[in-house]
Amino acid sequence: MWIADDALQVEDNVEVLKLCTKRGNQIVAIYFRNPAASLTLLYSHGNAADLGQLWSLFLDLSRHLRVNLMGYDYSGYGHSTGKPSEQNTYADIEAAYKCLQEMYGAKEEDIILYGQSVGSGPTLDLASRLNRLRAVILHSPILSGLRVMYPVKKTYWFDIYKNIDKIALVNCPVLVIHGTTDDVVDCSHGKQLWELCKEKYEPLWLPGGNHCNLELFPAYIKHLKKFISAIEKAPVHRNMSGQGENQSRPPSKGTDNGSKSRISMNCREKFRKSTEKKDSSRFSSSDEREKTRLSVESNENFQSNAEKIEKFRPSTDRRDKSRPSADKERNPDQAQIKEKSQGRAQIKKRSPDPVQMRE
Repeated sequence: MWIADDALQVEDNVEVLKLCTKRGNQIVAIYFRNPAASLTLLYSHGNAADLGQLWSLFLDLSRHLRVNLMGYDYSGYGHSTGKPSEQNTYADIEAAYKCLQEMYGAKEEDIILYGQSVGSGPTLDLASRLNRLRAVILHSPILSGLRVMYPVKKTYWFDIYKNIDKIALVNCPVLVIHGTTDDVVDCSHGKQLWELCKEKYEPLWLPGGNHCNLELFPAYIKHLKKFISAIEKAPVHRNMSGQGENQSRPPSKGTDNGSKSRISMNCREKFRKSTEKKDSSRFSSSDEREKTRLSVESNENFQSNAEKIEKFRPSTDRRDKSRPSADKERNPDQAQIKEKSQGRAQIKKRSPDPVQMRE
């Protein structure tokens, strides 16, 4: 459960808070209130940024888009305690989301999640667990942490921020923004994520845009305004399939709808656990395949040796067939044995010396 200190109001409609995450860290968050807003933006920033650098951007976004906006620093960033890690960022965004609901009264269907660069990781993780989220914005997103460095074709258990596997679980409109000359996260990451979206919104591919300068393009704020306007006019999105889950929202009590929601959340949890088991067993399965390959090779060697044994077996069979007759000769009566032995002795005595025979 999140715990917030008394909000510090630093400017009109701007408050700074300190939130406690479920992993025991205290993170700093900032909330920009717009009196004309009907939607709230939860912004997860990139790796090389913090709230101090993003203050003016947050202020501009809140004013131009007419939205309430909350940004936060990950554990280990700025004045937030703890260490940066994948699991900590998941707990960080969950604490910020709960604060929006419980302190500022924001409803799930009025919240838009915004993830920039590595911030797309916690953004999609939370979005994949929410039923009625209004929309998602992905700004220079990553397919996964490992895919930023290597063009791997499958997801390994040790990879982080596996957005490529979570994007299909998001059941709300998704806007993707990416620069075509991004030299940190290639534009192909954004394009592939957009292709995997269930509800695609017109993407924004900015020619000449790099990883950290997209906000400077006039098309950036113009396209965001268009997206927010479309979201406001569209009917509130509700997931009727029961595949999503909002772990942050407390379950409703005493209503049939609440019980149905809990059933769908249990199904969703089982699905998540099964996918995690698959992720954690990928390398063990490869080890098993390696063991199977070695066992097959040993079986092949065994078969070749077996063939040699089979070829050798007929000669041994002949020997076995000749044994009965040899046994008969070895087992006559004792008298016959004595006579034959005496006869052989006499023959030996009579046989001439080989040297004399030559002479």
